[in-house]
Amino acid sequence: MDILRQVLLLVHLLGFAALFGGLLIQARSADKSVNALMRDGAGTAFLAGLALTGVLEAGDDDVDHAKIGVKLVVGLVILGLVMANLRKPKIADGIFYGIFALTLINVGVAIFWSSAHAG
Repeated sequence: MDILRQVLLLVHLLGFAALFGGLLIQARSADKSVNALMRDGAGTAFLAGLALTGVLEAGDDDVDHAKIGVKLVVGLVILGLVMANLRKPKIADGIFYGIFALTLINVGVAIFWSSAHAG
């Protein structure tokens, strides 16, 4: 079960890396849009996160349900914004920077929430 958890964590992190990379590609563009990398990254991170939570729940690991809930809501908002704006040739800067900020917040929750409660 531990190897499955590690593989899912890797896939989850790769999904966020793809989402972040897609955002960085668009950051210098005057007309920002949602690209395939953002779509695939958001979907991969979200689905791998759900699967990872299921594996953690099934195993002996303690699961911080509040943290998972926050990450779930933020991830769902990211995925919704990405999918709702996927076919638009141009998106508003506010939507783009909102997706960017939510992505950073979700990663921050993963890193800092764990650190704050670990010691």
